[in-house]
Amino acid sequence: MSTVNSLSTAHDPATATTAHPTTLDEVVDTGRYPLADPDSPEAQAVVSRARHELDTLGCTVLPDFIHPARRALLRTECADLAPRAHFDVESVNVYNIAVDRTLPPGHPGRTVFERGNAFVARDRIPADALISRLYAHPAFQRFVARCFRLPRLYELADPYSALVLNVVEPGKEHPWHFDTNEFTVSMLTQEAGAGGDFEYCPNIRSAQDEHFDDVRDVLAGRGERLIHRLPLRPGDLQLFKGRYSLHRVSPVRGATARHSAIFAYSERPGVIGSVARTRQLFGRVDPAHLAAEGHAIRGDQLLD
Repeated sequence: MSTVNSLSTAHDPATATTAHPTTLDEVVDTGRYPLADPDSPEAQAVVSRARHELDTLGCTVLPDFIHPARRALLRTECADLAPRAHFDVESVNVYNIAVDRTLPPGHPGRTVFERGNAFVARDRIPADALISRLYAHPAFQRFVARCFRLPRLYELADPYSALVLNVVEPGKEHPWHFDTNEFTVSMLTQEAGAGGDFEYCPNIRSAQDEHFDDVRDVLAGRGERLIHRLPLRPGDLQLFKGRYSLHRVSPVRGATARHSAIFAYSERPGVIGSVARTRQLFGRVDPAHLAAEGHAIRGDQLLD
């Protein structure tokens, strides 16, 4: 993928013959989302809507973000990557802390789920894959930063979790949880045969209050009033504040797995995941994780 400067010579995505797209115009529907022209009325309207929905709902979806001519490539590339995922069913809770940790009776952290989703790490995703090119593109990064009202974003320094493909096979699910990062950028690349719905509870907690009662209601099946269900289609871009919004991917049914790309950014450079969390998700660690252990900077005092 080229830099922003090359966008002045746009290709027609419908007639492009190259195996891999070479400009942002060949990947994103830039007629609808003019990333290279952030001051245009169209771009400002998109950002304004995204900011409003993030402020009020903690989530926004930009439908058909990927150009129609590239959605088949998006699905095929990610489906080919899926077998590279680290698969491991494990017992977890919503806070991703040890399930045998001593907690008071009735604490929502005592509710245990089986997490069956899997991740393809960034070092197993080719640099010329569509999701890799989009993740690293400066215009895309600037656009996402504007939507989140941030001066800029940095790619995670983490060699595994900066960019991943999340794979949920039939019969599996990604159960209720909170994210470590305050914000998440993702894109569905393949719909499940059935099920696999994204469900979330906007701002169910804050940096100052865990709101354990509300979380417990959701886990016990009494929190329907708090749950939003979000229809997603392949090629839709989702921006989400997952640090404070409990969320899950419901059990996948049918014969087709659910695939989604997760683009991980941070407000500061050099962010690397913990050894324990990395080993949990990928089944291995890199020397970079070992070197960074113990140097994490917390932005709040929440349980996780």
